[in-house]
Amino acid sequence: MSGMDNTLPDGAPEVPPSGTPPAVRAQLLATEHWSLLASRSTTQGEVLTRISMFLTFTSASLLSAALVGQATRFSDTFVMFGIVVLCLDLAIGLLTQIRVMNVGMEDLMYVIAMNRLRAAYVALDPGLAPYLMASHHDDQAGSDQTYSFLGTDTTFRHVAGSSMTFIVAVNAGLIALLLGTVLVLPGTHPAVAVPLAAAGGLAFVAWSLAEGFKRYKSTWRSFTPISPTE
Repeated sequence: MSGMDNTLPDGAPEVPPSGTPPAVRAQLLATEHWSLLASRSTTQGEVLTRISMFLTFTSASLLSAALVGQATRFSDTFVMFGIVVLCLDLAIGLLTQIRVMNVGMEDLMYVIAMNRLRAAYVALDPGLAPYLMASHHDDQAGSDQTYSFLGTDTTFRHVAGSSMTFIVAVNAGLIALLLGTVLVLPGTHPAVAVPLAAAGGLAFVAWSLAEGFKRYKSTWRSFTPISPTE
């Protein structure tokens, strides 16, 4: 490409020699890029639908529990029905949480893959680098830049506003309700049962976030970037 500065930016991989014209190689890279974008969009739409289904089911089941309670005058039958409903809601919530966590890791994979493709674009034409707001480095620093173009989002804000944290909070509430109900059944005083139930919910939140962080870190330990940030 005459008239262009062929000096590769720091961290950009060199393109191996090939008989394929640069225009064709760029077209192939762009096709893969669009494929990743479509897959990422589809995955995000699927998990949001999954969360909506879970919330709808939980709302409907709790409403049905309230109606059963009025019909049975909150007898022992209602208590057993409520426990069964909460267990079912929690089971679906935990399955949804697993899917949300998996999608979070898939989304990270899509970001890394597209960063790697941008590195190939920059290798084909180094003059493109200053115009890319998303990173062209496929390491942790590069993914952080792509997730926050302007660098204004902290890690705390990113995690706190994620779908993962949202679903964890909902499941923690269900766990607290279930524990409180089970503790009150044998005659535990509410002044004792409520703090214990709340502690159980908070412990679940701490465990879930720790597991997510552990999985995120283990991903980078086992991953080898080809265009790392200098």
